[in-house]
Amino acid sequence: MSKVSVPVNNDICPQTLFVYGTYKENGQPNFGLFCWFSYCWYDDLGVMCAIGGRKTTQERILANRVFSANLVVEKNLPLADYFGTADGHDADKMDVPVAWEKGAVLDVPVLTSSPLTFELEVDRVIPTNEEEGDTVFLCRIRNVLMDADLVDSGLTTQELMQKIGVVSTTGTMDYWSWDGRRLGAWHEPAQLVKPGVQVGKAAQM
Repeated sequence: MSKVSVPVNNDICPQTLFVYGTYKENGQPNFGLFCWFSYCWYDDLGVMCAIGGRKTTQERILANRVFSANLVVEKNLPLADYFGTADGHDADKMDVPVAWEKGAVLDVPVLTSSPLTFELEVDRVIPTNEEEGDTVFLCRIRNVLMDADLVDSGLTTQELMQKIGVVSTTGTMDYWSWDGRRLGAWHEPAQLVKPGVQVGKAAQM
């Protein structure tokens, strides 16, 4: 099959979504939605994640050097999308019902509705565009939390993925299910959490 050069894009490259959990200066939890997330290797599995632009979550990660990464699934997509729509600098962003708990190893907030959470400690910060505030974080995984009913369940990987209902996104600004169903455009599911919410200046995607 022949190939042709096209403009730079990632429109058909699925990306896993995570809600990052940090604490604000006043000790209240803050959650933001991100998808530039992948893995690296130290002496064990690590994580690398990029945040584009100056955002509350980025500020809190730089301040605390720890955060949680909570897997986005179909059941919590509206809430996750809300976290990626509302501006983190708005005082009322977290004035919605959010079930959360404390991390088991690190001092980070964990999203209860997520079936899998990484507790992450920043090992290295790499600025990629200081003028815009773009940053890459290389992190060590200090703990992994998983819903108890998924552990030793006897299910195959395919069955687990279907049960969990993992959500992905692409450069086309759409959400997709594990089995290829379109779940809506960015900022649409958020309306189920707070009708009329507007896309913030620092929308966290």
